[in-house]
Amino acid sequence: MTHRQNPPEPRPLDIGPESLRAVQAAIDDIRAGKMIILVDDEDRENEGDLCMAADRVTPAAINFMAMHGRGLICLALTEEQVQRLELPMMSAPGRSGPPLGTAFTVTIEAREGVTTGISAADRARTILVASNPEARPSDIVVPGHTFPLVARRGGVLVRAGQTEGSVDLARLAGLNPAGVICEIIRDDGTMARMPDLEEFAQRHGLRILTIADLIAYRLQTERLVERATEGRIVLDRTGSEWSATVFETTVDDRQILALVKGDLSGDEPVLCRMHSGSILGDVFSSPVTEGGRNLALAIDAIEQKG
Repeated sequence: MTHRQNPPEPRPLDIGPESLRAVQAAIDDIRAGKMIILVDDEDRENEGDLCMAADRVTPAAINFMAMHGRGLICLALTEEQVQRLELPMMSAPGRSGPPLGTAFTVTIEAREGVTTGISAADRARTILVASNPEARPSDIVVPGHTFPLVARRGGVLVRAGQTEGSVDLARLAGLNPAGVICEIIRDDGTMARMPDLEEFAQRHGLRILTIADLIAYRLQTERLVERATEGRIVLDRTGSEWSATVFETTVDDRQILALVKGDLSGDEPVLCRMHSGSILGDVFSSPVTEGGRNLALAIDAIEQKG
C-alpha cells in the first residue's frame, strides 16, 4: 500500500465498456460485503491489496486477510474522520516517512469490546468502531493493533493509491467512506505481481480491479467542477467588457476562470480563455508570471479577433 505521492498523470476521459462493467461489478461486490483485489499502476509497484468496505468487515474477513494476504491490515479513513477522532500522524509523508506518501496515523484499539486487540475479532471490532461516522476520540485508545491510513481528499483523482481507492469504492457503493486493505504477499515473502494476483483471484473467487480503471470511471461519471460565481468585468489591459465565470473543482477546491468575449446566448461562436492560475494576480496584476504572460497573450489574441 505504498503508492505514488504525486497526482496521477492525466488520463483519457473515456472508459471502455469492459472497464466500465469491471468497476460497476467491483462496486457491487463492495456493497455486498465482498473483498476485491485492488491493483495499482503497472508503472509503479504493480502490487495488489485485498480491499473491502470497513462497514462490512467481520472477524472472518480479517482472518482471511491475515492468513492469505499476509500484509499489513490497515483501515483507510477520510481526513475528516481522522480529525474527528483526533488521531495524530505517525509521521508526515515525505518527512522521515514513507517516500511514496503513505499517511499512517498512530495505531489504535477500540476502548471497549476487545481483549488483547490482536485477534481477528478484536481488530474487526476496532475497525467498526473507528470507522463509525459518530465515533468520538473517547471510543478508541492508542497505541493499538490497527493501523489507520489517511486517504487524500479527492480520492484516486488526487493520489492513485489503494488507500484512496478503498475509500472511493466504499463511497461509490453508498457506504460509509472507509476501507480495509491488506497487501498480498507470495509464499516466498515477495510481493505478488499481476500473474500471482490473477492466480490468487481465481483460487479464492475474487474480482480484480485496477486503480487506472477506477480513475477513468470517476472522471467519466462524476461532475468534478461547480460554478462558483459569474459577472461582467472590464479588463484594464483592453478597456473592454468581458464575461467572467469562476468554477471550483470538487476534489481540491482549485479555481478555474473562464473569460469570454462575446454573447454566449447568440448563434455565433465566441472565443474563451480557460485559466487555472492565480486569478487575482494573473488577471488584475501585471503579467510577471508565466501564467500571467500566457493569459495576457490569450486576451490580446481574443481582443484582436473581436
